[in-house]
Amino acid sequence: MGEYAYLLYIAIILFSTKILGVFSRKLHMPQVVGALLAGIILGPSVTNLITLQGDVGQFLEDTAEIGVIFLMFSAGLDTDVRELKKNSISAFVVAGIGVLVPVLGGFATYAAIFKPSLANQQELLKAIFIGVVLSATSVSITVETLREMGKLGGKVGTTILGAAVIDDILGIIVLTVVTSLQDTSVKISTVLLKIVLYFVFIGAVFFVCYKCRKQIERFDKRRSVAIMAVVFCLVLSFISEAAFGIADITGAYFAGLILCELKLQPYVNRKTEILSYMFFSPIFFASIGLKTSLSAMSGVILTFSAVLLLVAILSKVLGCGLGARLCGFSGKDALQIGVGMISRGEVALIVAQKGSQCGLLNSNLFGAIVLVVIVTTLITPVLLKMVMRDASNEVNLGKIGKNAAHN
Repeated sequence: MGEYAYLLYIAIILFSTKILGVFSRKLHMPQVVGALLAGIILGPSVTNLITLQGDVGQFLEDTAEIGVIFLMFSAGLDTDVRELKKNSISAFVVAGIGVLVPVLGGFATYAAIFKPSLANQQELLKAIFIGVVLSATSVSITVETLREMGKLGGKVGTTILGAAVIDDILGIIVLTVVTSLQDTSVKISTVLLKIVLYFVFIGAVFFVCYKCRKQIERFDKRRSVAIMAVVFCLVLSFISEAAFGIADITGAYFAGLILCELKLQPYVNRKTEILSYMFFSPIFFASIGLKTSLSAMSGVILTFSAVLLLVAILSKVLGCGLGARLCGFSGKDALQIGVGMISRGEVALIVAQKGSQCGLLNSNLFGAIVLVVIVTTLITPVLLKMVMRDASNEVNLGKIGKNAAHN
């Protein structure tokens, strides 16, 4: 049976994420909440029915990675470029403060709970690294929630997306600085050069696609165009990660962004969304809950986890919200942007894994990080729907008023 276990695991994941997703909608929550809960229930924290060990586990993790790539590709396709250009400065400010505040918050939390000797370089690096993990932002959950609510293309949605992409770049820079102090083989100058070259490369791809726009659009609504779009997405994701050390999901987002202004965008988006919704995305959302066990954590680690969770939430809400306010957003929009940046998701897990590999996180601290990641991922869509609800009601009331006046 072991050889074919992946078939059963996939069937269980797809079934449970769908059932709990429907249940979540009945409770007026986004379906992604149910999908995340499905992963927690199936994983080592509850039933241990599915594990990510061995070849089957590796297959599920690889499939989940494709799922998040498709999510970010769809986010790029859904992006309003004109709105993104209009909000580019806002995105930089939001991202900058949204990295600085969590780094300081994570550092202070580790120092306050464990009271390490910060004169010791290793302990100092550990404290800084906790902050680096908190600086990471994963908007895949936010993207799905905003799409469900029809808010992805608005001013708030595009600012969140733009800030999250910049956030990833800033996070890579900070991560490189910290790990380079731990590992002398990593050169900061080399990584910074790669980041600059990456944006030059993306700019060149944008330019070529713009010049070839008419030739590309001739293939609109042909089945081959959707396949070629997926190929383009996967290749750009691979090049981002393998050649430049930039997260593959950043490459996927840029792939969608490059195609979003073309006439073929609606057709490509519809086809890739079906593929993502039916197979890859549910596995990705479930995989978050399958990452680790939360049952073996000590009292001190649980206390640290609780404080770190509070800091994780407040540092993004206050940091990104402050950045948004400085850029002229209303208090309500600033709150929505801050809440939209709370989720840490797979990006924080990747950063945490890097810290574990280079000795900056032990297994207990890693468990605390995973707990924070899971909880922030679970609560972000719920909180986002709460802070977005008033805006949605105002729009609906405005439409009712206009119709009444017209009649």
